[in-house]
Formats: sequence, structure tokens, C-alpha cells
Amino acid sequence: MYVFRFCPDCGSPLPPPEDASGRLSAQVCSACGSIHFRNAKPCAGALVVRDGQVLLGRRAIEPGLGLWDIPGGFLEPWEHPADGAAREIAEETGLRVRMAALLTVVMDSYHDQFYTLNIYYLAEIVDGEVQAADDLAELRWFGADALPDEFAFAHCAAVMDTWLSTLKSGA
Repeated sequence: MYVFRFCPDCGSPLPPPEDASGRLSAQVCSACGSIHFRNAKPCAGALVVRDGQVLLGRRAIEPGLGLWDIPGGFLEPWEHPADGAAREIAEETGLRVRMAALLTVVMDSYHDQFYTLNIYYLAEIVDGEVQAADDLAELRWFGADALPDEFAFAHCAAVMDTWLSTLKSGA
């Protein structure tokens, strides 16, 4: 993960970002007192489900070029996660969706660049035509028994496991 070596506010050297347990924590500048947090970047997405199948996209860009991903992305400042998920779905799939339920929240890292807080919903199609765009080169419907073996991001497998659990429980 990227860490500051020098204070962005005053330029003084910063202490290492690890706490006593070895986990990344906020860095406090001893010269000016500024606190530099290691906050996760918020992301939102949705599992668009139709007839027991989920819509996944093959990434057209790095990171994860060519690997399968759940449509979603980074939130804009002050954007509600449900609104961000709907925006990302429209941008990447051409579909307008309605969020049916919050599915899960999972932590991850964006290929060792920074941490992400990933908020996922279950979504129903309102209208539109499925067409890959933006970060995605291809879209495909997958049944619960035929999901891809490899995803672009580690958290995608956890999201899929949660979805599969909801199918089994009938929720």
C-alpha cells in the first residue's frame, strides 16, 4: 500500500504507518500535528440478477484486464452508495436498475494501491439493453453453478459466496 514518507502539509518526515500490531494506521506529523488517515476508498456495485443468473463483466482495463468483475466502481463525493451502484451499472451495462436489497459490505485492496470499502446490492432491471461499456469489454449471464473461477478482485468471490448463501436460504 502507498504510505506517506513525508507530511503532505509541511514536508517533515513521518513515522512509519504501522501500529503495534503491524497494521496500517494513521500517521501523525510530529512537526505540524497533521493526522494522515489510511481510510478505505468507498465503492459500490450490484449483482444484477435475472432468472437465477447474475450479470458479470470482463474487464477491459487494468487492474484485472480480461478477468471477470461485478459491475460497480468508486463513489463520487457525497454520493449515496445505492445511487453510485445504479450509476455504475448504467455506465458499464446500459441497464437502468432498482436496488432491491443491500447484499453485503466487504473490505479489499485495489491491487495493493489502497484499501476499498465495497458495498454491494441486489438489483432488478428496470429497462435498457445489455451492452458492455466503460471499464468492461464483455457482459455475460452466469448461473449459480457456473460462476467464473477467477475474478479481477478478491472481494468478488466473497460477494458471490454471500449471493449463493442467500439463494440456499431462500432470502
